[in-house]
Amino acid sequence: MLARKSIIPEEFGLPGLVSRMPRKPVFRDRVNKARFIAKNGSCNLAHKNIREQGRFLQDVFTTLVDLKWRFTLVIFTTTFVSSWLLFAMSWWLVAFAHGDLDPKRLGAVHCVTHVKSFASAFLFSIEVQVTIGFGGRMITEQCPAAITVLILQNIVGLIINAVMLGCIFMKTAQSNRRAETLIFSRHAVIAVRNNRLCFMIRIGDLRKSMIIGATVRLQVVRKTTTPEGEVIPIHQIDVQTESALASNSLFLLAPLIICHVIDKNSPLYELSAMELQCSDLEVIVILEGVVETTGITTQARTSYVSEEIQWGHRFVPIVTEEEGVYCVDYSKFGNTVRVATPRCSARELDEKPSILIQTLQKSELSHQNSLRKRNSMRRNNSMRKGGGGGGGGSSGSLRRNNSAMLSPKVQFFTPVEGGQSVNAVT
Repeated sequence: MLARKSIIPEEFGLPGLVSRMPRKPVFRDRVNKARFIAKNGSCNLAHKNIREQGRFLQDVFTTLVDLKWRFTLVIFTTTFVSSWLLFAMSWWLVAFAHGDLDPKRLGAVHCVTHVKSFASAFLFSIEVQVTIGFGGRMITEQCPAAITVLILQNIVGLIINAVMLGCIFMKTAQSNRRAETLIFSRHAVIAVRNNRLCFMIRIGDLRKSMIIGATVRLQVVRKTTTPEGEVIPIHQIDVQTESALASNSLFLLAPLIICHVIDKNSPLYELSAMELQCSDLEVIVILEGVVETTGITTQARTSYVSEEIQWGHRFVPIVTEEEGVYCVDYSKFGNTVRVATPRCSARELDEKPSILIQTLQKSELSHQNSLRKRNSMRRNNSMRKGGGGGGGGSSGSLRRNNSAMLSPKVQFFTPVEGGQSVNAVT
């Protein structure tokens, strides 16, 4: 039996209408992604299956400097003790070949005086290489072989001292030690500055010795897929800052706010506040400069994932002038305050400049309402305390104060193409 056809056409049925209805974008939950750069600047990268391990031995000095301190100290101790034992064996063989170990030869001249066993040969080896010279043991001119061993031990000892002490010095004077006093704000912020949506961070230097020629570079790291289907797990995109556009280095005397204007060339141009929370991007900040005291180039790094970017916040001021001296309050270094900021993307803000005007107007109205409520509460409290006649005079003065506080008008300017501007007065 054939199915009966409906009188209503299929395109006008409920399934057809639902399929043609515009759907709101659904934002998926962000998958926890391993960050590329940790907050302390270390790289979260593991090297596996390296077949040519011999390449590290071709640059022994750099390998020793890159090792951890416990391995460096073990190698340092092992190298010196091994050289002492090796040349102790050489001195013992010289004494044995010359017959100095024979107790019957009491009046004969030895190659090395008072070397009668391996223990005494080991002590003499340490005295020669470290140049202690207690005076009990010394070499004589009877054995050319002993003179040759003395020359070799001095040369080898100088080489070992130069390499190992140089390695220790380089590890203690590494540039990343200076980077420990270069600090970054815990969070990054996105807010409106000069009528443009901006990405901002704060950097500072805890030492009085300055960083010469300091520069800041920003990079956005994300996983992307090309139109050909190639997956790039770590795609690095350079982000321009105001200092980079001016091609001048930073004068990092006091904490500075690094600003990136989110324009058409920015990778954050099409991201709104909601889309930013669902994205898996990571903003890497690299601060480079020359240490004033040592002349060594140092580099400090950190990164910000989407959860660490606060939309609609701004850093609080921390530099004040007290008794003719500028003071920095580092307890407020990472503090932010909420400000009126559109939740849309920078692209939508460029297409519809009225969004910024409406946001600022709402913020100003809410601020005025809060002032009215605060003043009314103060007026009521003063009337309760003052009572009768005194209350009338105080209330009149409060009314005059309220009118004076609410009278100023605020004017907003929004840039428009062609060099003109749209004004809104409240």
